[in-house]
Amino acid sequence: MGVDDEATARLVIIDEGSLSKTVDAVAALAWDGGSLPATQRRRVARWLAGRQGLPGAYADTFAGFADELERGIVVFTGERITSASAKHILGEETSRVLRQLDVTDPDAQRALDGASAGLMSCLERAARDPRHTNPGKYCCGKCTVGLWRNLQAGNLDRHEERLSQGIGDLRRRRKGEHEWQAYPFWYTVLALTDVDLPEARQELTYAAPGLEPVAGRRRPTTVYAQRRQDLARRALARI
Repeated sequence: MGVDDEATARLVIIDEGSLSKTVDAVAALAWDGGSLPATQRRRVARWLAGRQGLPGAYADTFAGFADELERGIVVFTGERITSASAKHILGEETSRVLRQLDVTDPDAQRALDGASAGLMSCLERAARDPRHTNPGKYCCGKCTVGLWRNLQAGNLDRHEERLSQGIGDLRRRRKGEHEWQAYPFWYTVLALTDVDLPEARQELTYAAPGLEPVAGRRRPTTVYAQRRQDLARRALARI
């Protein structure tokens, strides 16, 4: 189209004023089965890496911009997250997509290592609290889902143990017909759909009554409604 790879990456994927929108664009491309050429992936990865450890970053992860820190972020499935949770989840989600970009670049690797070290220090500190007995949980439901998403991508440690025990907590958090107390429904389903464990399939089965009506509707027109319908269909296919 007459536009070189780096310019395309900047124009289409990178939002110079929003880390969360850039992360969302990378995730959306993968969700739709697309991919970037190697030169574009490296350009995007280096841009993401440049946000690591800046003021406003959670635990030395990746910092959003001033507007994101003030208003919060919107995760892939459309829920708005604010305050410290927004900073934490943005750090987890940026780590996740940076891992998935799979580039061989020392700056990107240093940034990912630094972010992982910061998050691991938080997990280790939480583990010293006698009230904290589940290694797959974090401070609240929405932050825990962000942790699962990062673990599923291959970051941090004790992946299967943390995912199995963390997701196992959902059973006792069930409420009503298909939702969980403290866990945002669609964001949680998104994480479960990517995890190949019995505990994840059990919770997707429990969530099915909330997924089936959305999966069967006519094609919606808004981005997040389309994603939720696609997610509902993918989640049901995993059961």
